[in-house]
Amino acid sequence: MSSSTDLRPHADESAGVGAGLDALETVPTERVPLGRILRQKALPPLLGVVLVLGVWQLAHSLRLTAPDKLPAPAEVWVALTDLWYEGTLFSIIWTSLWRGGSGFLLAVAIGTPIGLLVARVRPVRAAAGPLLTGLQSLPSVAWVPATVIWLGIDDSAMYAVILLGAVPSVANGLISGIDQVPPLFLRAGRTLGATGPLGARYVLLPAALPGYLAGLKQGWAFSWRSLMAAELITSSPELGLGLGRYLENQREYSDMPGVLLGIVLILVVGVAVDLLCFGPLERRVLRSRGLLTAGR
Repeated sequence: MSSSTDLRPHADESAGVGAGLDALETVPTERVPLGRILRQKALPPLLGVVLVLGVWQLAHSLRLTAPDKLPAPAEVWVALTDLWYEGTLFSIIWTSLWRGGSGFLLAVAIGTPIGLLVARVRPVRAAAGPLLTGLQSLPSVAWVPATVIWLGIDDSAMYAVILLGAVPSVANGLISGIDQVPPLFLRAGRTLGATGPLGARYVLLPAALPGYLAGLKQGWAFSWRSLMAAELITSSPELGLGLGRYLENQREYSDMPGVLLGIVLILVVGVAVDLLCFGPLERRVLRSRGLLTAGR
């Protein structure tokens, strides 16, 4: 009788520990008020933009440089409204966005199998690994003259520059992610029959997803930068008018408000794609791994 009485406190203590662990594993799912979300996510960037505009206007008002070299924000706004009324604003943005997006998707389709092959086959890694690293560090603008000679001044040259800039980043991101996969995962997958393409589909890629996602973000950045470099240098009626070509045209006209508008538009589009596409995907991946709480 006394022994059962002595065991009861230990059983209660074990049950309490188990309940505590269960509570720790439970992710709170309470709804976050809309006002709090706006304060945390929308207000800081808006304040940053207001601060930049204020410093910009102050520098213009104090004449820190010639007005034709640093126009006021209002003059850049006038350049934006001119494009709007001309009906060319969205066509200029869409021309570059379509090229950059389709080129990036093609880079993902090419870079992903390359990354898998280099990460899993040692002789291929010894031969191609340094080459991928070197290509990633090579400025994309260096490829523009060569691709123009090889392919001519058309969309194929643009896509070639994008691929040469983005594929190494996508592949290296996947390689880095695979290198961080615990070997236990691979052994468990082989035990369950997940080998070859099945192992890559159900074990390697899901486990390497955080590193792979970082490579995708970097690949998009390289795609966008490569495209802007190609559009700045090349000019042809067949290419249409993209953001990079618009920026160079304004430079040739010595139109500084137009130049600054081109820079702002390039920045806004690149950041918007990152926030609207990669931001939610990254939060979903982190949340699925318990690394991010709900509402963030």
